[in-house]
Amino acid sequence: MIQQKFPRVGLLLRFSKGKIHYFVIAFIASMFGTVFDFLTPQVIRITVDSVIGDKPFSLPAFFAEKVDLNAVRELFRTNLLWCAGFILLFSILSGLCTYIRITINAKGAEGMIRRMRDALYSHIQKLPFRWHVRHQTGDIIQRCTMDVDLIRNFIANQFLDIIRTIFLIVFALSIMFTMNVKMSLTALVFIPIIIAYSGIFYAKIGKKFKVADEAEGELSAGVQENLTGVRVVRAFGREKYEIDRFDEKNNRFSNLWIKLGYVLGSYWGIGDLITGLQILTIIALGTVETVHGNITLGEFLVFISYNTTLIWPIRGLGRILSEMSKTGVSLSRINYIFQAEEERDNPDDITPPLTEDIVFEHVSYTYEGAKPVLKNIDFTIRKGSTFAILGGTGSGKSTLMHLLNRLYDLPDGCGRITIGGVDIRHIRRDWLRGNIGMVLQEPFLFSKTIRENIAVCCPEASEEDIRRMARVACVDRSILNFANGYDTIVGERGVTLSGGQKQRVAIARMLMQKAPIMIFDDSLSAVDTETDSQIRRALQDNLGDSTVILISHRITTLMQADQILVMENGQIEEMGTHEQLVKQDGIYKKIYDIQMNQQDKLLTEKEGE
Repeated sequence: MIQQKFPRVGLLLRFSKGKIHYFVIAFIASMFGTVFDFLTPQVIRITVDSVIGDKPFSLPAFFAEKVDLNAVRELFRTNLLWCAGFILLFSILSGLCTYIRITINAKGAEGMIRRMRDALYSHIQKLPFRWHVRHQTGDIIQRCTMDVDLIRNFIANQFLDIIRTIFLIVFALSIMFTMNVKMSLTALVFIPIIIAYSGIFYAKIGKKFKVADEAEGELSAGVQENLTGVRVVRAFGREKYEIDRFDEKNNRFSNLWIKLGYVLGSYWGIGDLITGLQILTIIALGTVETVHGNITLGEFLVFISYNTTLIWPIRGLGRILSEMSKTGVSLSRINYIFQAEEERDNPDDITPPLTEDIVFEHVSYTYEGAKPVLKNIDFTIRKGSTFAILGGTGSGKSTLMHLLNRLYDLPDGCGRITIGGVDIRHIRRDWLRGNIGMVLQEPFLFSKTIRENIAVCCPEASEEDIRRMARVACVDRSILNFANGYDTIVGERGVTLSGGQKQRVAIARMLMQKAPIMIFDDSLSAVDTETDSQIRRALQDNLGDSTVILISHRITTLMQADQILVMENGQIEEMGTHEQLVKQDGIYKKIYDIQMNQQDKLLTEKEGE
């Protein structure tokens, strides 16, 4: 209920379970620390009025009944070190309470934030592919790092200060009213003004911080995108364009924070004026009251001390509320991620063997806000066969594989995809994806060694297994040419490798999966024709009974397949073997005539032999 009505509060309560006792202990320590802080001025008051002065010595009734006040007074008069000793004692106790408050509160806050980070990362891992496509990586990273750190800072520091300030106001005013009602009422008049002023500032600054945070997310996303695509930027000489684009975003971000600086400067300037007027008023009134004998010198000094102790935490509410506004924005941004629905399997989803025929039955699909990508697609991939798909950019080739792998779910009424007669929507996603190996045209490699990249899905694999799959992918020799061989560190996204080497390492990684269905989505595009032929021959000798799906623009990659599907504008235009399609005057024949030069024909004849 709280999560629905107050999502940000509900989010904090969700991760504070099991950590509340830390905050309770920290709160109690804070309260005792405040009491000890307020006892120190009382020692000064007694010293000035009763030890040095002639005002009767007074203590609370509980102590007065058990202690000889005259003896205590004489003891203090003969040795003022007793007064200093009490001040030192209360200072030590206050410091001890502060230590307990900070350490215990930090323990609770860090435990709470650690749980939030774990839940956030786990939730993002389970979000649909569609969600990741719609959101920029830089923005997601900022939400998971900077926004989480902002929340951690608020919980560890400002949150308890709010409660402590409220307690301090009540406690201080209760003591101040016992000392002088007129001065206390005067001090009290300024408190609503400062709080109201802080509230107006909080309402105004919240929206500005949200806009600034979003601008920072765009800036981070731009940097991340540029660093990721550094090769493309350099290859096309786009450095100046990227610098100008970054400058534009950076200037916007800087201008937003400059405007925030104006608002913050105005707030603190006017706040200092109000605070100065309050202190000046109390000092002037206190001087008059002391001269008229309505308050002693010691009480006047204590009152000024209490007023100063009181006014600055209230003054600090502006800073706390400012942090609260930023924390509220960060909570909303993080809650936005948590509200995204995870991929969930139905309880009755099954894990059947995926070694049977794959059937696409009248499949149609449309991305959000786009034209139909697939239109009534109907074909069968026989088990253990090699099935090829040829088509231009945007013809729907990759979409077919994304649907097969359930990166996108096929909506009801748009046909169905079955494996062995079982609709894949009734197959558990982890089981389906674990049994479908996929290599993309632009494979992703982790910033680890080549060995670790190949064995990422099978960490316990032996050195021989890793090298055998690398040999099948025709990359073993290239790896051994590196100074560190298989221990060569791959740069971020594999930038230290050539395009063909990345693709071949990704193929070796997929082969380690030993999946019954293997998809090569234009994954040989960066290698030359001869290497392409070597890889395909090695694959034929080592794939066993796996069903292989080849997607490519290159005829030589596809022509040995058992069946070739030709797509255009999301529809099936032709289907058959290479020999059948070459005899037809269709798209395949035209592409064949364009691509096949004399060298390709000689290579093809050699393969046929």
